[in-house]
Amino acid sequence: MLSYIIKRVLGVIPVLLCVSMLVFGFLRLIPGDPAVTMLGERATPENIARVREQLGLNKPLYEQYLTFLGNALRGDLGRSVLRQEPVTQEILRRFPATIELALAALLFAIAVGIPAGVISAVRRGSWFDSSSMLVALTGVSMPIFWLGLMLIYLFAVVLHLLPTGGRLDAGTQLAPITNLVLVDAVLRWNIPVFIQGFRHLLLPALALGTIPMAIIARMTRSSMLEVLGQDYIRTAHAKGLMGRTVVIRHALRNAWLPIITVVGLQVGILLSGAILTETVFSWPGIGRWLVDAIYARDYPIVQGVTLVIALIFVVVNLSVDILYALVDPRIRFE
Repeated sequence: MLSYIIKRVLGVIPVLLCVSMLVFGFLRLIPGDPAVTMLGERATPENIARVREQLGLNKPLYEQYLTFLGNALRGDLGRSVLRQEPVTQEILRRFPATIELALAALLFAIAVGIPAGVISAVRRGSWFDSSSMLVALTGVSMPIFWLGLMLIYLFAVVLHLLPTGGRLDAGTQLAPITNLVLVDAVLRWNIPVFIQGFRHLLLPALALGTIPMAIIARMTRSSMLEVLGQDYIRTAHAKGLMGRTVVIRHALRNAWLPIITVVGLQVGILLSGAILTETVFSWPGIGRWLVDAIYARDYPIVQGVTLVIALIFVVVNLSVDILYALVDPRIRFE
């Protein structure tokens, strides 16, 4: 088992190296000059040349990349071109908001998707099966930004039940501990702020979690149908075991592998989808910050955020591989 884990961890290194090279290279293909963006279009050539030298943009690309890679390995992702703020520090400040949103969306997707898929498989052909799969197909096909706007219109504008955006109401103060609003509210035993934060989180989490919920439900149903047709399931029924025991202890347990795969992949989708969701709901995470940085040609921010997202995606996939080996011991010997 240890050799299997070491082999998987070593495989992560070239992946992250390739990601860093691709991100660095593609950013340099974007039209525009950060020095011109920083100084304005009326800046003199001398000032532009001076700023390019300060930012290291006058060096050959391979030197810029090696400098960036060396600093990144030490945890230094550079400084914002426009605001001159350390990118690492800003990521640590903003990323908890994105993590909170992504985790809430993932919990919603798992809590709804897996039970819906299991019930649809057990009651194949019923009205619940048809209805849930129709909802799942609709959820997969629905753009996040459109769903977010419709949720805001219905629950905030028409019904006046939930806020339109942000993490807390204007004027609400909460001294941060983890920068996760719900966690900090619990740690400080501030129930009104917890309720307020939950109300603000509800709509963006629902919008972001709809597509993963639909995918998880469809995969769970497909995997369960395959397992329910096996001989050992019919044998369990023939022995007189209760239907719930057969479904949970025998069928669902053996259907976990595809479900684990799709849940792991959804983490990366949630982080990328959070960019649109944060923009629609004015959520102060790294997604909205990244969009602003792309428009401003702020290379260090875009590089840093992309690398962090890639690192999380790779770590999640690595965790899924290890979890595979724990669920199915045959995998570590293949």
